[in-house]
Amino acid sequence: MRKRRLGSSAFEISELSLGCMSLPTSVDEARPVIEAALEHGINYFDTADLYDKGVNEEVVGECLKPYRDQVYIATKVGNRWNEKGDGWYWDASKEHIEEGIKDSLRRLKTDYIDLYQLHGGTIDDPWDDIIETFEKLKQEGLIREYGISSIRPNVFQPFFEKSNGISNMMQYSIFDRRPEEFFPFFEEKKVSVVTRGSIAQGLLTNEWKRRVEKINSYLNYSKEELVSILEKIEKEFGSVHKAAIAFNLSQPAVASIVVGARTKEQLLTNIKAYEEAQTIQGLSFIQTITKQNIYTDHR
Repeated sequence: MRKRRLGSSAFEISELSLGCMSLPTSVDEARPVIEAALEHGINYFDTADLYDKGVNEEVVGECLKPYRDQVYIATKVGNRWNEKGDGWYWDASKEHIEEGIKDSLRRLKTDYIDLYQLHGGTIDDPWDDIIETFEKLKQEGLIREYGISSIRPNVFQPFFEKSNGISNMMQYSIFDRRPEEFFPFFEEKKVSVVTRGSIAQGLLTNEWKRRVEKINSYLNYSKEELVSILEKIEKEFGSVHKAAIAFNLSQPAVASIVVGARTKEQLLTNIKAYEEAQTIQGLSFIQTITKQNIYTDHR
């Protein structure tokens, strides 16, 4: 598994990483997935305090405890479950971040978080306080670096203008090319993109024919457009899945692709596509048959 530098940090993270949100809530069921990831060179694991009301962090922490010094653990803060536990609300206050890090450290069974991410954001958030709090946690050794998970330019641009954040986790794929508009900005700020949604809910896997039958559209693509594009990609590269992974990794601003997996088999399918993607060339073809979407609704 090849590695890339995460932003301006010293972190060398695997090009394919494990998004832990889909993991089972049982340690015994989740362990084979995490150990398969480790066996294949994955060293970056992404979770959040929101997932399974904290249980996801507990599972990840327990499974990674024997390998703590060999991996990078990323988690997120900013969402709070309500008292009934049937929904959550946004809280980016200094108080919540300082309380959230304590809870995440306890659940993850570790003394520090490698990457602490703000799990979203709004233009009305107290950004100076948020950044000051992250810097304080870094100085205290509770986190090593920090970043954000946001697709909103009017949120992530001011954040990186004012802070020493190193990464943005955002949706990016062949069918969602909106982040490309900001890749030069990220590179200028020495910020890496960690991508999610990279296989577009299964549309960009080799099971795409079954997936596309269940939908009428995806973002600004009609079903007919999706079928036409996917047929062309499959004909050109032999595999939609490996082309999707190669496409994301062809971008210098991208450090890693976060893939979710509930089972070991699902993870191994992604790893196989990643390995096959190493030989792909001519990816500019994909740009000629897809749309350069822009964030018209988030300026």
